[in-house]
Amino acid sequence: MERRDRSGLTEQEFLADYRAGDYERPSVAADMVIFTVMEREQDNYRKLSGKELRVLLIQRGGHPYLGAWALPGGFVRPYETTEQAAQRELQEETGVDQVYLEQLYTFSDLGRDPRTWVMSCAYMALIDSTKVKLQAGDDAAEAAWFRFSYRLLRESKEMLEDGYVQTHQYELTLEGESTTLSAVVERRRTVTGEATSSTFAILSNEGLAFDHAKILAYAIERLRGKIDYTDLALHLMPRLFTLTELQQVYEVILDKELLKAAFRRKVGHLVEKTDHYTEHGGHRPSRLYRRHWEGEV
Repeated sequence: MERRDRSGLTEQEFLADYRAGDYERPSVAADMVIFTVMEREQDNYRKLSGKELRVLLIQRGGHPYLGAWALPGGFVRPYETTEQAAQRELQEETGVDQVYLEQLYTFSDLGRDPRTWVMSCAYMALIDSTKVKLQAGDDAAEAAWFRFSYRLLRESKEMLEDGYVQTHQYELTLEGESTTLSAVVERRRTVTGEATSSTFAILSNEGLAFDHAKILAYAIERLRGKIDYTDLALHLMPRLFTLTELQQVYEVILDKELLKAAFRRKVGHLVEKTDHYTEHGGHRPSRLYRRHWEGEV
């Protein structure tokens, strides 16, 4: 016997009469934070190359925010999931698709897009820069890698009767070949006896479209938070690498220097030696390592 609702309708009858247009619906976008690590130019060829954390941005070729820089992304099509939309955007912008990809958060603040009610399901991708071929999408004037910096400006803590509010303000700086973008983002964490919550707010913004400064802040904090207990950094490495190169990747993500001996103990179970060595000019060869799949948890 079919179940009927309070109006006496079966599910089939209810669905036949259902009108989705009776309810206001948002548009849904998938936006991509695509991180990579690149070599820093050295004046002295005898020095080992340094590393830089970079993020991919596109310059908007149409309204709104014409000429501003934004994260790659687009609207989710009717026949795809948000993850499929993110993978499509990634392939269109970089030419690669088999990379680390994880969902960050759904950004749904009112007014975040001047066109209409748009919710963004944001994703983070980590890719080896040597495999990338940049190509701006149809709605973009240009695609480029920007050097990424996210540094603490100030912090404060306010005690509550049953907890506290901790506030951190960060300066986000993105440096391109001829353009520098910046923003100040505030993260507020409220802890009480009943709940813990975190919010992000953009205090100032120079050159970034929409609320993408907030999405970038969320992404780097996620990456920094997970790098200590996961193998995420290895997704930014080529197939073969030195331990020094791997340490440099950790350092540019965390924005701090690490002790060599402690670092090597920490990542020892994630890598394995090979019989290959570097062939750098100007200094002694270094052993190359690769990912140790059995060392992952």
